[in-house]
Amino acid sequence: MAPLLGLVAACASARDGARKPDVIYVPTPDFVVARMLSMARVGRTDVVYDLGCGDGRIVIAAAQRFGARGVGFDIDPERVREARANVERAGVGHLVRIEQADIFTVDFKEATVITLYLLPSLNIRLLPQFAELRPGVRIVSHDFSMEPAIPEQSVLLRDPNSEREHLLYLWRTPVRRR
Repeated sequence: MAPLLGLVAACASARDGARKPDVIYVPTPDFVVARMLSMARVGRTDVVYDLGCGDGRIVIAAAQRFGARGVGFDIDPERVREARANVERAGVGHLVRIEQADIFTVDFKEATVITLYLLPSLNIRLLPQFAELRPGVRIVSHDFSMEPAIPEQSVLLRDPNSEREHLLYLWRTPVRRR
């Protein structure tokens, strides 16, 4: 996990006035995506929001495997183009949309599941938005907690192809705090 802490990019204004990404995109391995969706018990009636969606793999997998609707949000226009192309290639455009947006300004009220792979400082900044959600929304984070929030479940996964470990956290709204 420590190497990812060094991936934080400065939050500064870009030439066009848009905020730059807070982190460098690091894809979540497919076996981790599968476990995140299973931890959240994603089903056909769910609406999965992926915050910092990168190439769109989580919302695409939710649509393909479970028939769930999904919305991916990313601030980086390059990632948004890539994710939209992947949605089209996967044939799930009727279930998934990708939006270019700053996740700290997005309304999450339609979500039943939220996934994230962000640094702890960013996860914590999302707590006020999560506090506005209806009870029972599942939030799954790859590798990073959101102290002082108390996870309902945490799982350690070992990458079958390397020494890398992945820690997953699950919370349900209202999120309990220490």
